[in-house]
Amino acid sequence: MRGRLPGFWTLVLILAIVIIALLLVWPLSSIFLASIVDNTTREPTLGNYAKVLGQPFFRTALENTLIVGVGGMVGAMLLGIPLAVLTTRYVIAGRDFLATLAVLALVSPPFIGAYAWIMMLGRNGFLRNWAEDMTGIEFPSIYGYFGIILVFSLKFYPFVFLLASSGLKTINPAVEEAAEGLGAGPWRRMFSVTLPLVFPAVSAAALLTFVLSIADFGTPAIVGGKVRVLATAAYNLFTSEMGGNPGLASATSVVLIVLSLAVVMVQRWSVGRRSVAGTLLRKPVPQQLSGVQSVVAHVVCYAIVLASSLPSLVVMFTSLRKTSGPVFKPGFGLDSYAKIIHDVPHVITNSFLYSTIAVVLIVVLGTLLGYIVARGSSRLAGLLDNTLFIPYVVPGVVLGVAFVITFNVKPIEITGTALILVLMLFIRRLPYAVRSSASVLRQIRGNIEEAAISLGASPRRAFTSVTLPLMIPGIVAGALMSFITAINELSSSLILYVGRTMTMPVRIYMSVLDGEFGTAAALSTILLVASGVAVYAVFRVSGRNEGAFV
Repeated sequence: MRGRLPGFWTLVLILAIVIIALLLVWPLSSIFLASIVDNTTREPTLGNYAKVLGQPFFRTALENTLIVGVGGMVGAMLLGIPLAVLTTRYVIAGRDFLATLAVLALVSPPFIGAYAWIMMLGRNGFLRNWAEDMTGIEFPSIYGYFGIILVFSLKFYPFVFLLASSGLKTINPAVEEAAEGLGAGPWRRMFSVTLPLVFPAVSAAALLTFVLSIADFGTPAIVGGKVRVLATAAYNLFTSEMGGNPGLASATSVVLIVLSLAVVMVQRWSVGRRSVAGTLLRKPVPQQLSGVQSVVAHVVCYAIVLASSLPSLVVMFTSLRKTSGPVFKPGFGLDSYAKIIHDVPHVITNSFLYSTIAVVLIVVLGTLLGYIVARGSSRLAGLLDNTLFIPYVVPGVVLGVAFVITFNVKPIEITGTALILVLMLFIRRLPYAVRSSASVLRQIRGNIEEAAISLGASPRRAFTSVTLPLMIPGIVAGALMSFITAINELSSSLILYVGRTMTMPVRIYMSVLDGEFGTAAALSTILLVASGVAVYAVFRVSGRNEGAFV
């Protein structure tokens, strides 16, 4: 559709704007207003920001946030870029297997990785005990900066790997061959030719890993030790300010949002000022390595991927150990699974039920909005596309606080209900479906619909009869990605849940803090299996295209 969208789509656009205003703009506006209100006098003030930016505790939290954000980003780059270069430039046996394991590591919740690394490298971790017995050297504790950055690096490097691999596959080999002919060595070619060509993809991955690192709550809360970041500070402040105006929590949340948006703007500016492009006349062909070079390349690739997969394997193994309460006993059994089925079966039901309802809503609206974003040319469609980027950069803790502030008073008083959790999952994961549907539509020429309309079909019928069937792979991929991320949601759910609406991620987090590792392992395994099944389904509908996950 060129120009203005037909009447039906105009109504869809208006409905979408109302929903986004209600579930995104209004809550974020409420959290900003709460941040400029004095907790005692209820008068307008900037005192909350003065405390957040002026007091040593909050300044330290801000500094820690930047440290772990940059550390997680750098660690992910150091792992993801070499893996992408080796698997795209050279023949690596089992490349598809490595990509699948990387994606599985990507979709598993970060807090599960944090919990697994405690079992491996904690004060009584089996890997730490074994290494110290073998070497006699005391290894650093997993708690603190080291643990947080380790988990973030191994968790988020697949973003760098997938995006960098996609960029490397589109580089014309003639460019690198020309540089080689002019005398450039392998390292100079890499840094002077190859990396500049994939800079947009790599910088986008770096942005994503940084934003996800500073927004993550579970990892710093579990392995942070004395290291406090803005996400954990916002949560602790909110729980201490419940019953009154959460001014400090809101101000901390606004600082988090501003920090994320600032990084987005810097990334877009750095990409915009570079004009580096190539023409893909022929695809690069991976080279065959031999001897020591082949061994080193394979060792590096498999070491990176297996290190990121180790937490999932440890969690699954732990879930099968016999237990007596919180204590593990020799042997194997299904004691932990029996315990969760007997004690907390509702957390499993809640997670699947809330995520499924949210995904149904996401698919319906996301498909329609994807059409508007891809086909519409109005300013409202462009504004909608830009607005849907906000859920990517707003931390879950922030959105959870915003929902409590907004929907805890009349006329919409739904705090403590299942509805508020479903709505939160819906608005946070809606961009996945919109982007996925829009990307598929951009590959479908619009004259197919125009031909149907010229034959007498209404715009709505042309969409449902012609376009929609062609969009099915993108719709299914977006729905499955929405489901994976929704069922693993922790940070916002931790703020919004009550006893009867507790979900699996919340219960896992609480079990880890309480030392109930068997319960945590069993619930984590259920989440991992559900995520793995969804990953397999995405591969089937997207033709094993790992890019569907980014």
